[in-house]
Amino acid sequence: MSGTGESTVQEEGPSAPRERMPAWLPRALTLALVLVGCFQLAGWAFHQVTGLLINILIAFFGALAIEPAVDWMAARGVRRGVATGLVLLGACVAVGVFVVALGSLLVDQITMIGQNFPQYVDDVVVWINRTFHTKLDVGTLQDNVLHSDWVRNYLQNSAGNVWGLSATVLGIVFQLFTVVLFAFYFAADGPRLRRGLCSVLPPARQAEVLRAWEIAVAKTGGYIYSRALMALVSGVAHYVLLQVLGVPYAPALAVWVGVVSQFVPTVGTYLAGALPMLIAFTEDPWDAVWVLGFVVVYQQFENYVLQPRITAKTVDIHPAVAFGSVIAGTALLGAVGALVAIPVTATLQGFFGAYVKRYAVTDPRAHGPRRRPWLRRRHRT
Repeated sequence: MSGTGESTVQEEGPSAPRERMPAWLPRALTLALVLVGCFQLAGWAFHQVTGLLINILIAFFGALAIEPAVDWMAARGVRRGVATGLVLLGACVAVGVFVVALGSLLVDQITMIGQNFPQYVDDVVVWINRTFHTKLDVGTLQDNVLHSDWVRNYLQNSAGNVWGLSATVLGIVFQLFTVVLFAFYFAADGPRLRRGLCSVLPPARQAEVLRAWEIAVAKTGGYIYSRALMALVSGVAHYVLLQVLGVPYAPALAVWVGVVSQFVPTVGTYLAGALPMLIAFTEDPWDAVWVLGFVVVYQQFENYVLQPRITAKTVDIHPAVAFGSVIAGTALLGAVGALVAIPVTATLQGFFGAYVKRYAVTDPRAHGPRRRPWLRRRHRT
């Protein structure tokens, strides 16, 4: 009995063997640390190339938009690279005309405001003195403003921000150059890019990829071209009206109305019509009324006559869907998302139309309530 007790005490003492760490635990900890490090590295790398990926996305949809024109020119004997360059040159010229037209309008307005600013100040001071019975003097106000500390600090800060503004402008120019370069390669090497993508897929998948690519090209390009055509018609119509009314800056305002009303969904019509109405109001309030009436009438003509005929063979997106897609694109990618939202929606709508099978709706409840026969008889009597 005693021997058994002593042996039990010795086993429970300090010299008893301890439990060892499982052999798999160090390897598991090492693997977890490696995975966390790889995840952090991938997140850092993705954050660094996010700007490049967004530029490539814009370039891809730009290439889809110009590929129908490039294919049309290539089918008539023009080399694909030359055709792509000509189409991109035309697009750049159109954008340049839009920017120059609005820039000239903005510069002229700022110049006019600067020339008339002393008169505006005199009128404001006279109104304040007459309304509030004060005795403000224009010369004293100018001296106080020009010799104040906040003006000096503002000028110093503005001079210090010149380099930052220059760097921002250079960055925007570099991004535009990157987008144009990638769009050129995507459009010029479109067939080779499709062949390279299909070469790693089985034949059944190749047919699906090529069909999806054709749908994306047709819907994106069709939407852009239909909108460009409607922008041209809208610009010409509004130019004729503004020229007849004698509203200044009629060419620039017509370009503004045509582009903004077609490429800004839902609210573009109101934004486009607000600027010519404002300019017309400065000349004659009745001119602004005429502009407003013409904008409303032309919008109805475009919605019910022009747009159905032009978009019948391309794509027709419901205004609510277009507005919702722009909201979603803005929430995801900001201004870039708003820019590519409608082409993406047009492409997805084309996919659904091609791959989703539709059936005839036979239930009369789906068509809404109908007038009852006794109501018809009552109206006849």
